[in-house]
Amino acid sequence: MLKRVFVAPDPGRTRLRFAARAVLGIGLAVVVCGLTGQSLAGTVTGGLAALLALFTVTDATVRGQALTTALLPCVGLPVLTAAAGLHAHPVARDLTFLAVVGAGVYARRWGPRGHSLGVFAFMTFFVAQFLHARTDQLPALYAAVALSVLTAATVRFGLWCYERRLPPPPVPAPPVGRRLARVTTRQAVQATAGAGFALVVGQLVSGQRWYWAVGATWWIFVNTASRGETVVRGFRRVLGTVLGIALGLLVAVPVHGAPVPTAVLVAVCVFLIFYTAAVSYTWMMLAVTLMAELLYGLLGVLDPGLLALRLAETGVGALGAVLAVLLVLPVTTHTTTDAWIRRALRCVHACTAEATARLAGSDRADPAARIAELEQLLGRVRLSVAPLVHPLNPMLGRKRRACRVLALLDDCAHEIRGLATVAADPQASHDIRLTAACGRVETAVEALTDGGTALLAALPARRPAEPALAHLHALERALAELAGPLRAKGPGARLVGA
Repeated sequence: MLKRVFVAPDPGRTRLRFAARAVLGIGLAVVVCGLTGQSLAGTVTGGLAALLALFTVTDATVRGQALTTALLPCVGLPVLTAAAGLHAHPVARDLTFLAVVGAGVYARRWGPRGHSLGVFAFMTFFVAQFLHARTDQLPALYAAVALSVLTAATVRFGLWCYERRLPPPPVPAPPVGRRLARVTTRQAVQATAGAGFALVVGQLVSGQRWYWAVGATWWIFVNTASRGETVVRGFRRVLGTVLGIALGLLVAVPVHGAPVPTAVLVAVCVFLIFYTAAVSYTWMMLAVTLMAELLYGLLGVLDPGLLALRLAETGVGALGAVLAVLLVLPVTTHTTTDAWIRRALRCVHACTAEATARLAGSDRADPAARIAELEQLLGRVRLSVAPLVHPLNPMLGRKRRACRVLALLDDCAHEIRGLATVAADPQASHDIRLTAACGRVETAVEALTDGGTALLAALPARRPAEPALAHLHALERALAELAGPLRAKGPGARLVGA
């Protein structure tokens, strides 16, 4: 796990810059809150608002990111008002919290902006419970949120907008039309049901810290699309929380809220949250847990008993999420994985066609953009297959076949990148055999995605000397070998049946 986090590729040092900018932006937001006379509660609220503004806004363009950031207070402040005003009315507070959960998940049908606004709304209600915000504190909290979001936006879009020098990141298009409506509605119902379970059981565990369980359920549902993904994410959240609590006993408890070391350690936690988010949910949760412990130390309520309670509430939240995806409108991992694999294979063909057209002399062909899309799709395949390749999965046959599928898809991507490199060479000449090979790739992809029977003609035993042909023939072989694990017959033969 350590190797995965610290040795993972970071092209252009994007993750490093993402994390460093977060420390700068959140640090400046906290300083601004302090200079304007905010209380500790207001400073914590402002710091969280800045964190969310820098972490959750993921629109494809800088302009879109700026607009979404500007809209965050528009959804956050009304939710904060409701949360503070309903403290004395537990039933109304709980029902409102569940409504925020459902609406936040339902908003994902509007893409990254809907997702960002939904997360901000949920976390605003959550932090109001965390700090026991009162109505007389609302003007100061409004100012803290507005100033912090403005400070974070100044850092992100003014002082350090490295995205302006980068091409827009390729984002695989989500399902469209009625299918998207069904998916988001189903997820909203699942999340609300899971959060309802977590809320009720969490209050039985603790009348004061019950919202931890709801928070655990919420974050387990983020970026998952099937029951298998949700179960694995729940396991990773609990594991990260356990590791964070163990580290907190060694670090946060001895610090005991001392301002300077707490501030330094919180900055380290912020860096780790942003740096590890893309590669390890477990490590991200470790950093989140340690940061929460340090903040409780600042508030003067941290002790080993509180840490044990956090673990219990996290377990309740994870159980709520798992029960919801198993019992409420479940979608199998197979369904989701099959869809992503099909899209990845079609993108393989699109990449091949673009590279071949480039070799044929077309100036409009651009395999680089398609390759970037392929990398994103393969990331979604890995996420979807994660339940099957998990170390605790007992279905060894499916696990082996899933690992084989991932390896062959990686081989396809490797050959596609090699082909694109050859195509970028202006001296590369077009060979008529490339067109035939591209046609065979298309046939193979159609057979794998549409259930055809014919795959590939016999390939030469020896690798061709021409670089482009060599990459295409290796790609054909990888596609031919994919037929085995993807088309296995017999009981329980589906690639993913969880």
